[in-house]
Amino acid sequence: MNESNLTPVRTVSEARKKGKAGGIASGEARRRKKDLRECLMAILDGKDSEGLTGAERLTSTLVKSALAGNVRAFAEIRDTVYGKPVKTVEMTGKDGTPINPPEVHVHFIESDGRR
Repeated sequence: MNESNLTPVRTVSEARKKGKAGGIASGEARRRKKDLRECLMAILDGKDSEGLTGAERLTSTLVKSALAGNVRAFAEIRDTVYGKPVKTVEMTGKDGTPINPPEVHVHFIESDGRR
């Protein structure tokens, strides 16, 4: 973010005006996204001339692509069917031994109530 492009809000009415404009733009974006989602669902649910739904056709194409060696298609199928693999990181010291966190000691100091 380039902070030199930011202009501070100077008045309450200016803040209200910018907030209203942002809310309107957000609503428009949500409506466009909803329309796109509905169109995609209609295509996926609808049947073609061979009686296959869009989802079946898409799945078939994805499997064929994975079988042909497309690693990204394979990963998409794997993630959809089995869930995304969990990434783990094992940290060890230089000699392969576990790293032990440093000890932390907390000392409480009594206060007489004054600041």
